[in-house]
Amino acid sequence: MMYRIKINKMQFHSHIGVFQAEKELGQRIEIDLAVTMTTPYQGDQLDDTVSYAEFYQLVAQLVNRSRVNLVETLAHDIIQAIHQLDAKRIGLVQVNVRKIAVPIDGIFENVEIEMEG
Repeated sequence: MMYRIKINKMQFHSHIGVFQAEKELGQRIEIDLAVTMTTPYQGDQLDDTVSYAEFYQLVAQLVNRSRVNLVETLAHDIIQAIHQLDAKRIGLVQVNVRKIAVPIDGIFENVEIEMEG
């Protein structure tokens, strides 16, 4: 039985963006992560899977260190780093990154990118 591990609506303060104000002041982002495991569910031991706490810590580290222009770059970096945790057990990784307050004219809730790999 295959399965996915999901962490939804992780919230962070980031300094990602092309505008100077975004880089200096930052803004809130939300990240959803879905990781498809390639090995079937095997039992009630943490050693039989990858800890979702590791996923969260890795995402948090990448957001806190990231000073990139695009959320697409952050999503790509997250996918690459998740795969490196356990390449044998981790299959498809899907990341959604939402910028909550985007400095452009218009009325909308957020801007979101979705990437998988």
